[in-house]
Amino acid sequence: MRLNPLLLSLVPAALASSAFAFDLQAIRVGRAETVSHGVIEHAVVLVEDGRIVAVGPDLPIERGIPVVDRPEWTVMPGLVLPYSRLGLDGRAGADFTPEVSPSPEILPRAEEYAEVLTYGITTIGIYPPGNGVPGQAVAIRPKGETLEEMRIKEGAYLKVYFRADARSKKTVKDAWAKVDEHDEKVAKAKEKWTKDQKGKGAKSEEKKDEAKPEEKKDEKAADAKAKEFVPPAADPKVKPFLRVRDGKMLPLVSISAAADWAHWLDAIGERKFDFALRVVMQRELDLYEVHDEIVKRKCMLVMEPELSYTTSTMRQRNLPAEFANAGNKVVLIPRGEDLASHETWRADVGEMVKNGMKREDALKSMTVYGAALMGLDKDYGTLEKGKVANLLFLNGDPLEPGTKVVAVMLDGAFVHGEVRQ
Repeated sequence: MRLNPLLLSLVPAALASSAFAFDLQAIRVGRAETVSHGVIEHAVVLVEDGRIVAVGPDLPIERGIPVVDRPEWTVMPGLVLPYSRLGLDGRAGADFTPEVSPSPEILPRAEEYAEVLTYGITTIGIYPPGNGVPGQAVAIRPKGETLEEMRIKEGAYLKVYFRADARSKKTVKDAWAKVDEHDEKVAKAKEKWTKDQKGKGAKSEEKKDEAKPEEKKDEKAADAKAKEFVPPAADPKVKPFLRVRDGKMLPLVSISAAADWAHWLDAIGERKFDFALRVVMQRELDLYEVHDEIVKRKCMLVMEPELSYTTSTMRQRNLPAEFANAGNKVVLIPRGEDLASHETWRADVGEMVKNGMKREDALKSMTVYGAALMGLDKDYGTLEKGKVANLLFLNGDPLEPGTKVVAVMLDGAFVHGEVRQ
């Protein structure tokens, strides 16, 4: 897909001004995979204060702006891995601790983070261990002296493990029952507050008639403050589900079979909220049986870049491609938790393209869709003006197995490669 520069609106008018600030840096490359707007040949990326200022073909660069000139390079957004336990050993965890974050487990400066950064992985979602509803993921950058330097966002998504059994269904139904109890508590509190306000209002009007102008002004401010209803605080275990209900956080639901899907729908009933699916790819996987239902729900899916087979047959299927081609957002993650799987991640996704997945969907599966799962797609995952300057530079096509990483930029600074700052 070729980019039409007229469709972009990525280049600010300030580029043509002699007053343009010289604290920028420009990177001129042979090709840019923007992910959002196709491909730009002979691209220039301008970066300032950790953000992308402009992206476009053959942009003019003011004299004095530092330039990294690499016409043999290809640039794309840094890879976003939203589902990981990288650098963490513990697998223990509770069955229902939705308020928990895995942040205390994270060890800054862990060797694994430094290594995957050289592969171009610039954003990672760490999920909590356990069963049932073990907690919420945290999004981090794989570099920093402290957890605060690494942390991007708490509550990136709510992790849910679901199986077609009574225990899983009870866990989910009980959680939503607690939400209903909280809503009822809030409704009753608001009803009482409303009645109290009406009573106070009548008395207040009587006092205002007798008050002095200065007193009236103070009373008016006090009345305005009193008219703000403050709902009862929610239980910490209920708060994550309120965020899910209000569309502020996605639950990521792990299922392994079509039966799990059917029981999950039964567990949530008529409730309307968005959710994503984590599907562990297996040799035989019957999820194709509920393909149309998942497509209708427009669920995002998190899967490994692997082929599977129709059950009890030798018919090979590319389920990630089937869902992506039907319009679902598919996030592809490394095949394993070992470093080797992270290093071959791009090439493994390339195999999905060779087996029927669209190239643009494959690139999105490693970048902007992972960011969207964590609610970070406004800042990460594409090459666009205003996005965080997490950039991956390669010596060829990102999806070809022989292509190597030549440089990595994190938050506007080169952290790997010959132009390291």
